[in-house]
Amino acid sequence: RRSKHQTTFHALQIEALIMEMQNPDTGIKTQTQRVMITNIPHAVAGNDIFQWILQRLQITNEEALHLGDLFVKYGYIYPLQEPKNLTLRTDGSLYRFQTPYFWPAQNWPADDTDYAIYLAKKNIKRKGILEEYEKEHYNMLNKKINYKWDFVIMQAKEQYKAGKERKKADRYALDCQERAYWLVNRTPIMYYQQAIMKSRVKSSVSLGGLVKYSEQFLSNDPILSGCLPSNPWITDDPDFWDLNAKLVEIPTRMRVERWAFNFSELIRDPKGRQNFQLFLKKEFSGENLSFWEACEDLKYGDQSKVKEKAEEIYKLFLAPGARRWINIDGTTMGITVKGLKHPHRYVLDAAQTHIYMLMKKDSYGRYLKSPVYKEMLAKAVVPQETVKKSSNFPFGRRHLRSSPSPIILRQQEEEAKAKEAAATVDITQVMSKLDRRTTPRLPSPSSSHLHRPQQAAPQPYGPAPHTACPSPISMALESSELQQEDGCEVLVVLLHLCLLVMVFFQIKMDIPLESQICPIGSEGEDGQQRTHKDFAKEVICPWESPTEQGRAG
Repeated sequence: RRSKHQTTFHALQIEALIMEMQNPDTGIKTQTQRVMITNIPHAVAGNDIFQWILQRLQITNEEALHLGDLFVKYGYIYPLQEPKNLTLRTDGSLYRFQTPYFWPAQNWPADDTDYAIYLAKKNIKRKGILEEYEKEHYNMLNKKINYKWDFVIMQAKEQYKAGKERKKADRYALDCQERAYWLVNRTPIMYYQQAIMKSRVKSSVSLGGLVKYSEQFLSNDPILSGCLPSNPWITDDPDFWDLNAKLVEIPTRMRVERWAFNFSELIRDPKGRQNFQLFLKKEFSGENLSFWEACEDLKYGDQSKVKEKAEEIYKLFLAPGARRWINIDGTTMGITVKGLKHPHRYVLDAAQTHIYMLMKKDSYGRYLKSPVYKEMLAKAVVPQETVKKSSNFPFGRRHLRSSPSPIILRQQEEEAKAKEAAATVDITQVMSKLDRRTTPRLPSPSSSHLHRPQQAAPQPYGPAPHTACPSPISMALESSELQQEDGCEVLVVLLHLCLLVMVFFQIKMDIPLESQICPIGSEGEDGQQRTHKDFAKEVICPWESPTEQGRAG
């Protein structure tokens, strides 16, 4: 919406200027002009429009010509003699002001139906002779709005008959206005005709060049490969800028290796030019690089001193018998000397290009093989990566740490649960540990204790058929006595093993002192009878039966 309002505002400004140009007192003088065999009223010359814009707006010739081209391009003024040439010619070419009905600010939509009526009327008038792009549009619209094509043909015939009844001058002016409008709003497609003239390169060649360039400059890309010793914008360490100063005494190895990529990389680097100048002086051709640098200073330096700089360059490098005369061909010398009569910033471009190509094709290859470049490459420094320093600036960016994905955490939890569920308890190992802990051991000769029992041979799996299963509490009590006598930490291990056995079996029974077996918490038993005097809580082993327990008692 904003762009639409801005466009309308600029269009209103242009239209106010167009109305002022048509003012009988202060505007451009119009007159009737004869075009072919028809007298056209209110015609103006292109030179008159150009001069009026110059005087009214007080602008330069280039700006006035550009503004006049825009007037013609957007349909405020249209040519009478060359309708397709939508430019302002500063000569006697005839132009005419467009009627306000066709101005862009009216926002009259260029509808397909109106354009089809215009093409159909033109086809009837010229008996099928249309431009190529108009034929394409005519056929396309015939397919697009075929459902109302009879209405289009009828309207075209009616307008053609009404036009015949007008005067010849009015009919010609109306035709020019309508043609100018459609030339602006339905311009011919010239893209493919212009594209044919362009040079074409295979996509494989172009993509290969891009890949080669990316691979060559990968190590020098601070984003993809990082920068050594560290990024000064992150670590607040200025060593990177110190090592890569323009005229540092010893450059980095990466910088020197980049000079060998191509000649433009060498000539772009001030330190590279300094080293290349040292080589050229040894070959007695240092004036070539000095002339190139002088031309760069003329082109991009202070423009108020262009004339003085150009004369100084001519006397030093180009004049006959100059102190640092350069060797260029006669044609280039003639063009340069002729241009120095009216010096400007690009007056030495021909000579500068000649010297640039001479250094690129002749001196650059020898420089890369010379001891000057090899010595600089050998003593170049390779900075080591430094540890990032924490910045004291409180508002700096916080270093974010990436957390694992919730999906990965959920998968890890499920895998851990599956492993726990799949893990089985080996009862043989548990019972063997219990047997080793509870079996009395024989006293050792080297032991200082008198009543230490010697460890017996390991028992087979489970106790004897007619022996009672040892109680965990009694085992714990006995092990506590062993711990007091032995001095080792047997009790802690044994208690943990007892807990494992109790959890594994999950069978708790009440065994009376008279060897009667009763379940713990059984219904029908009196709570007063379940005292410490009458019952003792035991764990029944899975391999013995209650009858065997009674017999053993």
